[in-house]
Amino acid sequence: MLDSYLAQQYLDALLDTLTMVAAAASVSTLGGLLLALVLVTTGPGDLYDSPALNRVIGAIVNVVRSVPFIILLVVLLPLTRMIVGTTIGVWAAVVPLAIAGIPFFARIAEVSLREVDRGLIEAALAMGALRTNVIRHVLLPEALPGIVSGFTITVVAMIGSSAMAGAVGAGGLGDLAIRYGYQRFNNTLMFAVLIGLMTLVTLVQLTGDFAVRRLDRRR
Repeated sequence: MLDSYLAQQYLDALLDTLTMVAAAASVSTLGGLLLALVLVTTGPGDLYDSPALNRVIGAIVNVVRSVPFIILLVVLLPLTRMIVGTTIGVWAAVVPLAIAGIPFFARIAEVSLREVDRGLIEAALAMGALRTNVIRHVLLPEALPGIVSGFTITVVAMIGSSAMAGAVGAGGLGDLAIRYGYQRFNNTLMFAVLIGLMTLVTLVQLTGDFAVRRLDRRR
């Protein structure tokens, strides 16, 4: 059992983790979906045919994705300080989490968008639909179950990354585990943090799976 002080620290750390992941996931979803749409619609023969732009965006996504998160966390310290005014704490962790999450989610969303039946797009264009309407009324609705599934995977990955960010003072459950569990040999607290992280991941996965099943039935 945790004493009252550690129990309060645990609740505060859990709230910090939820704040970090929610903020970073929101930014990553918007940014990643926009990048995925650019990648899908600017390919050769696609709605906004622009191979050069497609290659540049694709290269940027690949480069950012290739950097391990713990290194990205350190490399982005100057940018983090410029944006939020500090390099420690919850909001300082949101910046690298979001930047790492954008290309990650973009590639997952891109796969879902590319799986949309090409015949549906061509039929919509043949009926005189504008390209923006094709994206809004054909591409996104048809790819929605895959996009939601990708969002679930992204959030689960962010929960793990948020714990890793605790190594550099980001706050949250990872920070609590390092400061009180590892450095003070408190195995009970370490076990409680593990249970908390596993519970969060399980809840996110179950919620995401439920949402995908509901969306699939409506198609």
